[in-house]
Amino acid sequence: LTPVAADQVDIVIPTIRSLEFLEQWRPFFQPYHLIIIQDGDPTKTIKVPHGYDYELYNQNDIKRILGPRASIISFKDAACRCFGFLVSKRKYIFTIDDDCFVSKDPNGNDIDALAQHLKNLTTPSTPFFFNTLYDPYREGCDFVRGYPFSLREGTPTAISHGLWLNVPDYDAPTQLVKPRERNTRYVDSVMTIPKGSLYPMCAMNLAFDRELIGPAMYFGIMGEGVPIGRYDDMFCGWWSKVVVDHLGLGVKTGLPYVWHNKASNPFVNLKKEYNGLYWQEEMIPFFQSIKLPKECDTAQKCYLELSKLVKEKLSHIDPYFVKLADGMATWIDVWEEFNAPGAVLHDSS
Repeated sequence: LTPVAADQVDIVIPTIRSLEFLEQWRPFFQPYHLIIIQDGDPTKTIKVPHGYDYELYNQNDIKRILGPRASIISFKDAACRCFGFLVSKRKYIFTIDDDCFVSKDPNGNDIDALAQHLKNLTTPSTPFFFNTLYDPYREGCDFVRGYPFSLREGTPTAISHGLWLNVPDYDAPTQLVKPRERNTRYVDSVMTIPKGSLYPMCAMNLAFDRELIGPAMYFGIMGEGVPIGRYDDMFCGWWSKVVVDHLGLGVKTGLPYVWHNKASNPFVNLKKEYNGLYWQEEMIPFFQSIKLPKECDTAQKCYLELSKLVKEKLSHIDPYFVKLADGMATWIDVWEEFNAPGAVLHDSS
């Protein structure tokens, strides 16, 4: 494998606090460029440890850059991170939450999460036929007997979904009944999620190929001003998987692990998730049933078609879905504008 150059990668971090957690990540993150999206009070100063190359955007910056279209970027929700995806110009994006720290493997070695994500993204996926030894492109592994040779080249990997030790990514009801449960199981595997299967995507420890799937990595309108929160990465996981499947790309999940340190308040979470817990029972069958037309041959076209279907098929649940669908369509307009050749985009604070 050819190593990925540092100038091909952006690390996107949403935050409301100073970023001391980056001190622990310094051996792994310092060569890379950071895009920090500051949520909350824009007059508050976010401290970034010395030596990092970064740009930082707060609510005022986002409103200045996007004008009236700034309403597509969520506030008081980690979905604000997708502004970083928008302003990035690099092929690969790794996004991590500020309560995630360096984890250790069973031998006690620090895990370079970003290196593992890049390995996942630069080796093929196998969504059309499951390999029982999981990722056949890992060292010391291969395709098992009976795996069709015609599918062994695999398909490009669009998304790498990492996991977490310590505090699991549970919804509020599960947090309430298992407040002290911790994930201590390190499973040394990477696997491709099969075509046609949706999954709950967590954005705490996530990477993707911006050129392949960037336009579908919109986290929706969440948090402040809308009746739902904490479903930003769920929504994005469902619709990006529909797009990945349609375009014949792949999603890998498993390694790398990070150490998730903070358990959020389950009662606060329940208020944010309350509608989502009901709505997902209709939303998931809707996404499972979608068949996109053949003319949708780019992530942008797929995503615009999805925005129309969301408005048409989900608006009976709640008027929120009309606003969400309009935000999805506006996101594509802004994406195309920001990614036009020679576009002069922004200045950062």
